[in-house]
Amino acid sequence: MKKYEIEIDGQVYHVKVKELPDDAVMPGGPKTETNKPAEDSGTLEEGKTMLAPMAGTILRILVKEGQKVKKGENLIVLEAMKMENEIVADEDGIVRRIFVKANDSVESDQPLLIL
Repeated sequence: MKKYEIEIDGQVYHVKVKELPDDAVMPGGPKTETNKPAEDSGTLEEGKTMLAPMAGTILRILVKEGQKVKKGENLIVLEAMKMENEIVADEDGIVRRIFVKANDSVESDQPLLIL
């Protein structure tokens, strides 16, 4: 990981940059994990877990548990670095579980919901 100092409009920012493999999902695109139901503990729910693409604050939850959604539909609005990022459904489905609420701070790759 390399460290850089960047100045934007007179404001100095310190950033760390890490090289990613060619097949890595870029921030802003949906990150997901496919869950299979746990056979013994029942702790995971079946479905696709939508992950936060970056650290930030949840501004709005646009869906409810049990709601049917279409591919491309906005699910959550995440603010990061004073920009609003829309988390969208990458497939048709039903919102099975929501893990966050408005004003929650989230880290990169933190589960947001199961679709």
